[in-house]
Amino acid sequence: MKNIEVEIRSFISKEEYEKLLKFFKEKAKLIKEDYQESFYFDCDQDLRIQKNNFRSKIWMKKGSLHDKHREEIEIKFDKKDFEELEKLFLSLGFNVEIKWFRKRFEFEWEDIIVCLDSTKGYGYIIELEKMSSLENQEEEFKKLKQKLESLNVNITPKEEFEKKFLYYRKNWKTLIK
Repeated sequence: MKNIEVEIRSFISKEEYEKLLKFFKEKAKLIKEDYQESFYFDCDQDLRIQKNNFRSKIWMKKGSLHDKHREEIEIKFDKKDFEELEKLFLSLGFNVEIKWFRKRFEFEWEDIIVCLDSTKGYGYIIELEKMSSLENQEEEFKKLKQKLESLNVNITPKEEFEKKFLYYRKNWKTLIK
């Protein structure tokens, strides 16, 4: 069963973002262009709700944030249900810990999903991902790492993501203005 999301991501500059966007528009299949609002809740799990151009969803990723592979559980809803989902979690005693606002281009490139993100107050990110079984997750991660390196993108260490995430979590309300 392929329910393990294997991913690798890196921060990139605006110039790299524009160059990669041009490359993928020419060399890959555009799956979708999207605008996403994601709310992370303050709980022991990585629990989120999201509204995008197409739908709303609740999803939870097991494990720690920025791990290279994690089990993912996702439930999809109509786009109009987003406010009700937020009310539900607030009524259950959860608080919104962080809000993210991002423009995303999603491509299929050589059987890999590639996302190019521009996130308000956070920056530009490239993410390569693939769904995997538990048995193949390390092998798939190595393949994703090689593909990212083939794009001449420096791999951002997990510690740098952790540091920037903690800064954003503390300051997101002022960073998104």
